[in-house]
Amino acid sequence: MPYHRQHSALDSSGISSSDEDSSPVSSRPISPVLPTYTYRRLIDRIDSRIESGDNWFSLEFFPPRTAAGAVNLTARFDRMRQGQPLFCDVTWHPGGDPGSNKPTSSTTIASTLCNYSGIETMLHITCCNQTKSQITAHLKRAKHLGIKNILALRGDPVDGDDWQNNEDGFNYATDLVHHIRETFGNYFVICVAGYPTGHPECQSYEEDLWHLKAKVDAGADFVITQLFFKAEIFLKFLRDCRAIGIKCPVIPGILPIQGYQSLRHIVKLSKLEVPQEIIDAIHPIKDNDEAIRNFGIDQAVKMGHHLLKSGEVLGFHLYTLNREVASIQILKRLGLWCEEPRRSLPWQTTANHARCCEDVRPIFWRARPKSYVLRTSDWDEFPNGRWGDSSSASFGELKDYYLFYLKSKAPRDEQLQMWKPALTCEQDVWDVFHRYITSEPYENGVKVTKIPWEDGELTLETSLIKDQLAAINKRGALTINSQPRINCAPSTDPAVGWGNPGGYIFQKAYLEFFVSKSKVQCLKRILPEYPQVNYHILNANGEADYTNCDELQPIAVTWGVFPGKEIIQPTVVDPVAFKAWKVLHIFNKLYFKVSTLHWFRSDMLTW
Repeated sequence: MPYHRQHSALDSSGISSSDEDSSPVSSRPISPVLPTYTYRRLIDRIDSRIESGDNWFSLEFFPPRTAAGAVNLTARFDRMRQGQPLFCDVTWHPGGDPGSNKPTSSTTIASTLCNYSGIETMLHITCCNQTKSQITAHLKRAKHLGIKNILALRGDPVDGDDWQNNEDGFNYATDLVHHIRETFGNYFVICVAGYPTGHPECQSYEEDLWHLKAKVDAGADFVITQLFFKAEIFLKFLRDCRAIGIKCPVIPGILPIQGYQSLRHIVKLSKLEVPQEIIDAIHPIKDNDEAIRNFGIDQAVKMGHHLLKSGEVLGFHLYTLNREVASIQILKRLGLWCEEPRRSLPWQTTANHARCCEDVRPIFWRARPKSYVLRTSDWDEFPNGRWGDSSSASFGELKDYYLFYLKSKAPRDEQLQMWKPALTCEQDVWDVFHRYITSEPYENGVKVTKIPWEDGELTLETSLIKDQLAAINKRGALTINSQPRINCAPSTDPAVGWGNPGGYIFQKAYLEFFVSKSKVQCLKRILPEYPQVNYHILNANGEADYTNCDELQPIAVTWGVFPGKEIIQPTVVDPVAFKAWKVLHIFNKLYFKVSTLHWFRSDMLTW
């Protein structure tokens, strides 16, 4: 979607400034925009936490084997994001075509984590079974996808065989780090692995320490350690690193014990020895998964508290094994999980550095932010300060395609139970929407917890107008997007707040809904009697297009006022973007053809 953007200059303090400008096709004045947001490299953020003494955590995930598993993992990313990890990483699985665009590849999962779940992402890259040119191609693709962080590893052969020298590739992580720095300069933040008890293939613990220093000297920015079972082991390793001149951050990697068989498998791969006291503790409960999981949580928390109290550790890297419950319990008990996450903007942001300045979006993708990010993924620039004039040819169109993880996470049978396998009349469709809004179950007890374009339950904000929406849906206007009128709510408000504390939030009442053709004719007769109501009516093929708005100019429907800043307008109704929205194809899953209409009150009154 085209838009107008202010060009800004960055001064020596890192704060951008811009000159006043005006749209070449509009007489409306354009005020100075907000300072451009600048991307902070991961290592800079880690150093800042260390300098300030603030704690943090990061998480590791691995690619699932199936596309359905990838969809579920993406939902898990969104939930884990609420705890505000500093970053997450994705492992590299040589046997799973990790550099491809398959739904289950390491690169695709990492791109999803960064671009669609909005979490700073680090991708593992290994030397195993890869030539120099193949590795370079993978790194170029990671860069193209917006990934800025790489964990450089030698890796292990897929079948557990002995390492075979690769004349066309790299045989040590040090060589890989050299190559990344030589080829990509400082684009990537590079992490390397440390082994608190020494690498199992190294002649001695001391020799392995010097290998780690060689990796750091080659250009690595920080270290994450392999798992260990006692806090004292890591603290000794950290002091030994400092003694030989390794000054970069060294982050402990903690793996909670979550099952007897999984522990045996991990120990076999890592070639670590499990302390006898742990073996004695879990052997009597080896067949009780819940008991072992609880033991693993307690053991990880106890080790974490020990490390934090040492004064030498501020952050942890948690090996999640893609498991959510145990990871969250550990982080909450350590006081690292964010209990009250705050939104920087009213919509979910992306972690792609290329979009760090983006602070304006059309409201139509409010419930489907991943779809919007995908549709705009090939734009060269993103709106900052204001959306601007939609007639500008400087920016790309909204793409009309979707990825596997944008579909509903509910199985088809569950969807049919919620959306009714047989629809006999229009009222059956109305009833689906009404039950979603009211949470009223069917006679068989089934609740409608999802609709095709919204895979979650109602937000706190939508709940503020729940009764009005229920009444509208009962009358056959099927609502798919809305926001209540908000007049000077604190930016810390749990339902509608966003941005820094001390600000105030304003919203125009907005409603977007499907409606039958006969009702459109009624609305066309009635709406002219309400000149302060802006509306845009569009049918599925775009042939019917009625509006009382400017055909090109967007209108802000959300804005925030903050001390010492320009007014922020992060959500707009844009007429051109509305035509590209095309949500009707999703609605066809309910086997009912309708038209679509959206409207909002320009005077901020409710409907």
